[in-house]
Amino acid sequence: MKIAMTGTSGNMGREVLLQTMQLRCVELVRVLLSDKKKNDKLAKRYRREYGDRIEVLRGSVADEALCKKLVEGTDYVVHMAAVIPPRSDADFAASEECNRRGAIAMANAVKAALPQPSYIHISTVALYGNRNEKHPFGRVGDPLLVSAFDAYAMHKLEGERYCLEAGLKRWAVLRQTAMLHPNMMRDNVSDGLMFHTCLNAPLEWVSARDSGYLIKRILERDMKGEIPGFWKKIYNIGAGEKAMQTGYDTFKDGFSIIGGSAEKFFKPEWFATRNFHGLWFSDGDELETLFNYQRDNPSDYWKEIGKAHKLYALGKLVPAKLIDLFLFKKLRNHPNSPYRWRKNGDRARTFASFGDGMPPASWKETTLIAKGDFGEFSAFRSVENAKKNGLLLSHGYDEEKPMEKWEIGDMRAAASFRGGECLSGEVTDPYAKLRWKCHDGHEFEMTPYTVLRGGHWCPKCCQPSPWDFDRLAKDIPFFAQVWYDSHEKEENVRYEFENGAAKITFCGDET
Repeated sequence: MKIAMTGTSGNMGREVLLQTMQLRCVELVRVLLSDKKKNDKLAKRYRREYGDRIEVLRGSVADEALCKKLVEGTDYVVHMAAVIPPRSDADFAASEECNRRGAIAMANAVKAALPQPSYIHISTVALYGNRNEKHPFGRVGDPLLVSAFDAYAMHKLEGERYCLEAGLKRWAVLRQTAMLHPNMMRDNVSDGLMFHTCLNAPLEWVSARDSGYLIKRILERDMKGEIPGFWKKIYNIGAGEKAMQTGYDTFKDGFSIIGGSAEKFFKPEWFATRNFHGLWFSDGDELETLFNYQRDNPSDYWKEIGKAHKLYALGKLVPAKLIDLFLFKKLRNHPNSPYRWRKNGDRARTFASFGDGMPPASWKETTLIAKGDFGEFSAFRSVENAKKNGLLLSHGYDEEKPMEKWEIGDMRAAASFRGGECLSGEVTDPYAKLRWKCHDGHEFEMTPYTVLRGGHWCPKCCQPSPWDFDRLAKDIPFFAQVWYDSHEKEENVRYEFENGAAKITFCGDET
């Protein structure tokens, strides 16, 4: 078996390569590394550890000729390359090159290959946008409402849609959830990104180690012909109810390894109250049933990080005021921090993150899912309770019907719920493109699967840049049912980038 991989310099990619190499049937793994200087050492290490079983190509994942060379003669392609926050927040061009153009180049390369390899595309939970206590659970097919100014999610959405519509023979899209890895602490103390996390954001954590094991199991089982129904579908990568936390819980567990807590180190007013991304998956059991990969517990994993980095324990000996002075003060005043946006009068980013409201000034004024302020936490995060109490979003058609039996009536119902129409006369195949029209009158072609099971809609108006969801939600019930969980119906704002700067328009008042 020969495999092509991108993104092996990242946290998930390292684990995927490590665990895939444990399979005896793997003859060769061909990886693509960017030309960054730091990857020189990584390429040498790969050759030292894996010898003739690895081949390293260097260059941009957006280089179509290079991508064709990467996938040539392979049986599987695992595309994991991504420019993630905070780098994507600071370098829009790098995000666009990797997350959008890279995804397009990889899909094109796979399609052109003879024979065509099986393709695994790693997408992201960030496509679902902001969630809170009103609809913390989601599943494949939910609306994709990428948060304003999130370049990473915007480009990943465009890349995923291209993959779904490329007409590949054998593919799977895996939307990765929040991921735990050994460098969690280090990677989150150099930027104001941590304060984007809403305290009540539902976060379902999975470890990089389990994610790597999942990909290994997919390859292993498919080689044995054990998963014929797996391909040509979208899945959510999660870790089950044991891993369902909130933003608050994450800070509690993470900073417990240096003897702290959210209350000890932070003020609630430093955190955004909306415009983040996170979800608990009501359908996360689908991959688990097939591959039995969910092994790590987040709380235990944080302890493991603490043991691996003994230096963190010194934080228990240092007064909290000193830690704040030399660490958190710098982070909350970072240009990528919501606190800094409010302090400096950045109207666009402040409104996106807080609306017209103000965050609570004290912990006593803060209502938290984790502390049972919306109901007992263990019951609140129960998939069974969410389904029983009707807390899942509607998709506008009969989801109980197998997609092999979809009819034109199902398409029309789904289109109507999205404020539009299905212009085609019949459904011949879930993956055969139909003609649609959105409420703005844009006509477009897209497969039934991409619309009904992917959650995608009009590629002209129902996507980021500009973020126009205030206007769209007024005519699209599919969007409205979740958009108004964190936005007022009276809001009428358009968010966009102009010359690289965040901009909002309030009913004709340009800012």
